[in-house]
This record gives sequence, C-alpha cells and structure tokens, in this order.
Amino acid sequence: MKKLLGIGLIGVGRHGMRYARHLLDDVPAAVLKAVCRRRPEEGFDLPGAGSIAVYGEARALINDPSVEAVIAVTPPVFSRDICQLAVRARKPILIEKPLAASAGDARAMIAAAREAGTPIMTAQTLRFDATIQELYKRRHLIGRSERLFLTSHIETRHTAPGHADGYGHRGALIEIGIHMLDAVRFLIGEEVRDVRCTMNQSPPAAPETVVTAHLVTQGGTVCMLDIARRPGERVGLADWIGSQGRLEANWPRRRLRLTGGTGDIREEMDCPPSQAVLATLTAFLQAIEDGTSMPITGEDGCRAVEIAEACYQSAGAGGELVVLP
Repeated sequence: MKKLLGIGLIGVGRHGMRYARHLLDDVPAAVLKAVCRRRPEEGFDLPGAGSIAVYGEARALINDPSVEAVIAVTPPVFSRDICQLAVRARKPILIEKPLAASAGDARAMIAAAREAGTPIMTAQTLRFDATIQELYKRRHLIGRSERLFLTSHIETRHTAPGHADGYGHRGALIEIGIHMLDAVRFLIGEEVRDVRCTMNQSPPAAPETVVTAHLVTQGGTVCMLDIARRPGERVGLADWIGSQGRLEANWPRRRLRLTGGTGDIREEMDCPPSQAVLATLTAFLQAIEDGTSMPITGEDGCRAVEIAEACYQSAGAGGELVVLP
C-alpha cells in the first residue's frame, strides 16, 4: 500500500477546521498526524480524528517525526517564525493567505525557503474558485487587456480582542483585499508597476475597513479595486475590458458573461459550486507527490504582500503614486 503523507496543522480555528475536515474526509493521499493550538489541554475532538497529537508550540509539531509537511492557518504575524522552522526542518509548508503581515517578513520567508530548498505554497484560495477559473480560461477572448475593475465586499463581523494584532494592526486590504491583489497578477499575467491608494483609516492607528486602490500593470492595464467590510451580503465582482470584448464575473453568485466588442452577449453561464480550500490542499499535496513546483508559490504570495505594502505607503502619503520595484 502507498504510504500516506503525514500532515501537521498549525491553527485549528474556524478556518483551520476547514483544512482539518478535508484532511480527515476528502484527501486519500495524506493523513492528519498532529495539530497545534493555543490551548492544547482542550485536545482535538473531531469525528473521525482518531489518535492525533496535540501541541501547544509550532516547533514541537514541526519536530514531530510523523509530520512530513506543514499547513499553517494562523494570523500572518506568526507566519515568518513558523515558516523558518519548517524550512529548516526541510518540510514543505502551505501558508494561508496573506503570506505575511509585511513585505519585509514575506521576503525573509522566501529567502529562507530558497536557501533551504524547501517548497512553500501560498493559499490564495480564490484562484481555485470555479468562476475565477472560467474567467481565466476565457481571457484571450477579450483581446488586449485594458481595464479591470474588482469589487470585494465582506460582511462586517465582530472579532476577538487582539484580532488586529495578528495582522500587524492592518485591516481589510491585507485580510480580504490580498485576494484582489493576487487576482490582478493571476488574471492579467503581469506584474504591477505602480499604485495609488486611499483608506478610511490609517494603520497602525486603526485598521482600515474601506479601501480604494488604483493599480497599473507593466503592460498598461488599469485596475480599480474597491475593497470593504460592510453590512449586508458578500459581494465579489470582476469587470474586465479588453480591446475586443468584456468579461464580467460574480463569484459569490457563480455567474459569468462574455460580451463582444460590439456589445453582443456571446456567452452567459452559471458556474459550478467551488470547494476552494479542498482544491488548494489537493494541489499542495499533488505538487509534493510529483516533486513539481507549487502552483501558487511563496514568491506569488510575497508579491501580493509587496503590492499591499505599496498601497499602505500610498495611503499614508495621501494617495501619492508609489512605484513598485
């Protein structure tokens, strides 16, 4: 019988439990061997979990010989230390987005992984959303990319005391907008050249909840991002205009429309439901098994954080232009 890959999961909060359930129920190639949580005395009570080691420190989990790969689903201020422990142990690691809370931490993580030769994958799960995938597949149909409008509104929610500390006292941009920053690079296939950004609050004094960002890619596509935490239902929209047509997507409602250059509707479709976390996890495990590059690399995650850093810099300067390296 084929040996199952032993997984250690750091962080079993609301989102971490999604990974735990998929590892227990949906991934035949791997087995959950250990978890790490703030209160290890509470154990890990999940149906079908069986005998799983419970640790209170990431170092102890990573040093467990039964753990062959690591998944970190923690606030990003902890990512750098966890990543460095994993790469020193030569254990591949999947890190939930954002890769880090700052560009400096992200670059240090990438440098450490490169030196150790240990693969990192960034869990930018939106890339695996079925509607986003269909949007990506049709990108050639609109001709030369000219403008991209992205809207991401997430419901306002009560957070635990100290929640903002886990994000370096930053808010909506680094928490939810990081998906949009990554989507620009993923969809268009170009690096971001420069940014202008405004926010309703000024981190670290107060985490922002409303962000407007203007990005320009190396090829000249103008991207407008509207990111916010607001009351009401979740909104996720893409409006992508090219020289020969237009693509419009609504990923929470799983709708996609392709319009030709003369305004004629060429295609409308309902996209299938997505299990983006499961798809992310499966891709991570497959890359380990095949010995191939991670489908969303640590460098991809680092670049998204660098764009976010430039946005914070621009907002702090009153919306001035910031050119990325």
